[in-house]
Amino acid sequence: MQWLGRVGLLARGGVYAIVGVLALKLAIGDGGKTTSQQGALKTLALQPNGKALLIAMAVGLAAYAIWRFASAWTGKAEGFKERATAVVSGLAYAFLCVTAVQIVIGAGSSGPGADAITGGVFDYEYGRYAVGAVGAGIVVEGIAQMVHGLRRKFVEKSRTEQMHATTEKAFRVVGVAGYCARGVVFGLIGAFLIKAAVEFDADQAVALDGALAEVVDATAGPFLLGAVAVGFIAFALYCVAEARYRAL
Repeated sequence: MQWLGRVGLLARGGVYAIVGVLALKLAIGDGGKTTSQQGALKTLALQPNGKALLIAMAVGLAAYAIWRFASAWTGKAEGFKERATAVVSGLAYAFLCVTAVQIVIGAGSSGPGADAITGGVFDYEYGRYAVGAVGAGIVVEGIAQMVHGLRRKFVEKSRTEQMHATTEKAFRVVGVAGYCARGVVFGLIGAFLIKAAVEFDADQAVALDGALAEVVDATAGPFLLGAVAVGFIAFALYCVAEARYRAL
């Protein structure tokens, strides 16, 4: 299980690195685009030896999902909130793994977008309120991500005693930057879900790529997108360090 966790963390970092690099290139005017985790996998498939890279990524994503499920099942994730988070994370990365496999075998990978899913929920009684509640929950999670980063809570699960002093300082910096960037994007996704519920307009709902696109359109958009992109790249580096030093 420890090896599954470490391999999975590397794959997780790889996804964030691709999203971050593409967003950074867009921010500095060097091509690039805003994309989601699924889009990152499609981008990987277009690279030289893309199929082999994507197979390796699929294995890593499967490892991460299994590790998260096992953490919830065995009690490694302590407390209800941490176990629930582990299950949700496992489901998300299991979906990404399926997406990677679909791309490899040429079965397509385009699932319903955030607006289509939201519109489907609106068809149910009280669906509007459910969407608003989910949006509020994601906003709260975004705030929690930022607090987690700023308070450096992530250090508690890492074997910092094995790090060189310089490595530990860098680890703290990329961890704070990464969690803050995730918090900002989570907050945007949640806010647009709330907006969709209030206006009863499913088109207002966005996923990761849509949230990054909203950052681009804001005042000083390229600067803000660049900051978030650097944060995502920092989170990718944090995941790599976590794969080496996390106490599993």
